[in-house]
Amino acid sequence: MGDAPIYQAFLGTWILDPTSCRYEQGEPPQAGVYRIEQAGDALHFHVEWTAADGTRHEVEFSGVPDGRREPFAGGDLADALSVHAVSPRELTSSAYYRGTERMVAQRQLDDSGNAMRVVQLVRLPDGTSPANVAVYLRQVRN
Repeated sequence: MGDAPIYQAFLGTWILDPTSCRYEQGEPPQAGVYRIEQAGDALHFHVEWTAADGTRHEVEFSGVPDGRREPFAGGDLADALSVHAVSPRELTSSAYYRGTERMVAQRQLDDSGNAMRVVQLVRLPDGTSPANVAVYLRQVRN
């Protein structure tokens, strides 16, 4: 058996702690679930959330965690995506459009490995980068 992948501690289901949200853009969600699963060489991300107004949303994407940009069908928002396993406690993804980084999601685990802090940065045309911060807690299976 080989060594566990560097991103091993991120795999699983994470539940949003709504009281942790600090949003500079938009309203924080009421609830959310974040799943990270291994799919061959890639990581698959599935995020579901209930917005402040009660509407439900979800997004899914996958990427090989080697930091390379891969084509992505994100319309006018993103045409390339990269996923980078920076360290055993940091996993980052970036979305690009026409070569310019538009969005970054930095995921960081606390010392216990049971809380994942997600910082989402959006790079706006005026040069500002508002950040939305949320903490997700590892779902414990009974």
